[in-house]
Amino acid sequence: MSLLGFGAAPIGNLYHPLTDAQANSAVQSALDSGIRYFDTAPHYGFGLSETRLGAALAKTAVTEPVIVSTKVGRLLVPSTSKASMRHGFADAPPLEPQFDYSYDGVMRSFDASLKRLQRTHVDVLLAHDLGPLTHGADHPARFREFMEGGYRAMSELKAAGQVTAIGLGTNEWQICEAALKHGDFDGFLLAGRYTLLEQGACETFLPLCARRGASVILGGPFNSGILATGVKGADIASGKIPLHYNYEAAPQAIIDRVAQIESVCEEFAVPLAAAALQFPAAHPQICSVLAGLASEAQVQQSLVWMNTPIPEELWQRLRECELLHPAAPIPA
Repeated sequence: MSLLGFGAAPIGNLYHPLTDAQANSAVQSALDSGIRYFDTAPHYGFGLSETRLGAALAKTAVTEPVIVSTKVGRLLVPSTSKASMRHGFADAPPLEPQFDYSYDGVMRSFDASLKRLQRTHVDVLLAHDLGPLTHGADHPARFREFMEGGYRAMSELKAAGQVTAIGLGTNEWQICEAALKHGDFDGFLLAGRYTLLEQGACETFLPLCARRGASVILGGPFNSGILATGVKGADIASGKIPLHYNYEAAPQAIIDRVAQIESVCEEFAVPLAAAALQFPAAHPQICSVLAGLASEAQVQQSLVWMNTPIPEELWQRLRECELLHPAAPIPA
């Protein structure tokens, strides 16, 4: 699995539409640059991301293995909505995502994903968006539905060789800890919860993964954008570039903390985005860092950030300023 992974939500028309050609160009640029891990989901563009990724990968002739992860937990059902933007996706197919963590729901979702991806096997299969953040008061029932049904389906798919590894894809490390108390999982895709901005996952969750032999893919390294844009630019101050954190407008406390981190990066002439992309990869349990990519330019910029030299003194300064958790490993 490549250290930098390709998050394929943007090629599902996340926030704005892309053409098939633009999506294909982004995937091809990633392949040409050595990226070999691609993450998608039925939810991303209501099948559009999987379809475009499958079509692009079907054209490749790379010799190294390409690793693909997708997700279960939602079924796509017909929609009559005429809205151009739904659930954050623009001009998507006339389908609506419907939560279903049951045995049959997971099996149906997986079969549909194989067709869209033009594959007979998926390397990593993840149960998508379990947890109270998504389901609120319905979380206990959804979690029970998954452990009694969907988890069994995923285990059978793994035993049959149709899936290599199973896990959860979520924004909450707490639900991953809970899942490990009830089942065996190979790993997790954790979005936004172990970043340059927040490292609470290193207290109990990541050590538990080490004890259980579970790897972690880190999604959302920019915390929905604020660690990519920073908070100090003129366009930001004027409001031309909005500040997003955790999929919403950033609160002032987050803005202030990012400003402190950004000041340290400026002191060492290091782009904030480079530090944000490299920091999570220093933890031994994290096997890949996913960046959402929509174009060749974004692929190349992410590679530059991932390979930007960063002096150890920068990380030490962040720790001295109490901007990093004491238990968080720093890049060598």
